[in-house]
Amino acid sequence: MKQVLLTILCVCAVFTATAQESKDNVFTLKNGDVTMTVNITKGGKILSLKYQDKEVISQSRFPESFGSTFWTSPQKEWNWPPVAEFDKQAYTINTEEDNHLSITSPVSQRLGLSVAKDFQVDKKDGAIVITYSIKNEGKEPRRVAPWEITRVPNDNGLIGFEAPIDSIWPAGLMTFESKNGDAWYKTDEAPQNRKVNANGTGWLKYTAGGLTLTKKFQDLNVNETAPGEAEIQIYVNRGKTYIELESQGAYTLLQPGEQLQWPVRWYLTQEK
Repeated sequence: MKQVLLTILCVCAVFTATAQESKDNVFTLKNGDVTMTVNITKGGKILSLKYQDKEVISQSRFPESFGSTFWTSPQKEWNWPPVAEFDKQAYTINTEEDNHLSITSPVSQRLGLSVAKDFQVDKKDGAIVITYSIKNEGKEPRRVAPWEITRVPNDNGLIGFEAPIDSIWPAGLMTFESKNGDAWYKTDEAPQNRKVNANGTGWLKYTAGGLTLTKKFQDLNVNETAPGEAEIQIYVNRGKTYIELESQGAYTLLQPGEQLQWPVRWYLTQEK
């Protein structure tokens, strides 16, 4: 695993579907000073997001602790580990063009679902747009929600979203500060792993090392989330060595053959 990951991270060419990129199944999208690297052989994970040479995504070599991935929600339907077809196995390339990558996962026989990811650059808006799709490949209706999980490094960062502090649950696990109606959490250490949930307003930020990662997605009502889940979730382990930024879309009923789509707009900016 370590050797494969080191090989992948050495591939840094701009996304042009060159022979080398096709061989390694690693693709890079570029929008101005921002580059995003995706590897289709390891669950279509986002391995890197950089502003010039500054990285904002965790480069840990431990399993389940690096990059940005995508799961289906609620978690109680698969518990742990993550569904291999979505999180670890190779995706099939549908489209590979300049600054546009579209890939599809194998079908999970356990869940009767497949996942697709479409990566495109919006130069006018300065965003990289990821549209996730979940398709019901089974013969019975299924309810499911999209779920993006991004691991960020321990860099004494700030995590922010819009929500009243007293609405974040479980209460008291993390110390949030309110600024103009937004809740901000400075990553800290605790003797236990912690995860909090919030009903936000369709955005989530992480600021560290002079960079700000902003994600924008569908704003949900409380009754639109999957059972036991939330629009925004933050996870920090007890040593503050592993941090997750999580966001979820609407819990949707899919008839056989139907699919949902959930776009997430990523922005990476340098603080002035």
